Amino acid sequence: MEKTFSIAGMSCNHCVMAVKTELSDANFNNFEVEVGSAKVEYETPEDESKIATAIEEAGFKVV
Repeated sequence: MEKTFSIAGMSCNHCVMAVKTELSDANFNNFEVEVGSAKVEYETPEDESKIATAIEEAGFKVV
């Protein structure tokens, strides 16, 4: 499965790197992150909440 998550509060490349780091640490390997969004490939519907948690741990909010 693949989904694009809208992310509030991102403004720069540092923000992008923070989200990439958290997604990687949460064992998601196939993703593209830009300011304001992240497109992530995942296996199960439960992974969506793990992705949202990873984004929030980077300091941002999924909208």
